[in-house]
Amino acid sequence: EEWGVLMFFMNKRDGGGKGGRGTEQLVVFGPPRARRGAELKVMSSVETKAPGHFTRGVREKQSSEKGFDTDRMIFKDDELSYALGKEGATRKKLEGAAGTILQYVGHVAFIAGTLKERKRCKEYISWLLAQRRGSVTIPSISQRDDAVEMHIPDNCKGWVTGNRGSELRRMEQETGTFMFMALDDRGDERLIIFCHNAGSKVSDRGRIAAERLVNEMI
Repeated sequence: EEWGVLMFFMNKRDGGGKGGRGTEQLVVFGPPRARRGAELKVMSSVETKAPGHFTRGVREKQSSEKGFDTDRMIFKDDELSYALGKEGATRKKLEGAAGTILQYVGHVAFIAGTLKERKRCKEYISWLLAQRRGSVTIPSISQRDDAVEMHIPDNCKGWVTGNRGSELRRMEQETGTFMFMALDDRGDERLIIFCHNAGSKVSDRGRIAAERLVNEMI
């Protein structure tokens, strides 16, 4: 239902099992992107119940395919919990803002989309993880088509970010964006709003909507 695909099990007799026990093969029908999204969600669920079933021996992968493909990143224990967030909120945020499919199967992040989408998603993940170590520096966003920057008055930064970033998280959830304070090449701090969707003046999703919410707070 989430991906708009048709899924059902097909019985496959496995005579090698004890007592002739059979196994079942899950078949997924639908467009390639939706099929991959559904497949990765199933893989994530199975991996939770049977660790290593899909990830044993898996290595990181970076595809050069410009069209739809899947890359892999391997997380350390502390990175996984941070990149997942409470009830998967952080993963969903990154997935939505990047416009790609992002699913965690054990400690492996599967990133599916076009080359541009996969690259964008991996950048978002790297910036997210870098925030654990302190301020993040992004010299310029002038060449990006997925970002807008806002210079927040010093006396308003606390209001905009909220307690431990709570206000930013709220605005991210409402608009489907990824937002954080970052330093530029001069060491000045500004708020950057990332999202593949620019949005519009009448939409409540995208970069324009997030920028509007920030301005309302200021």
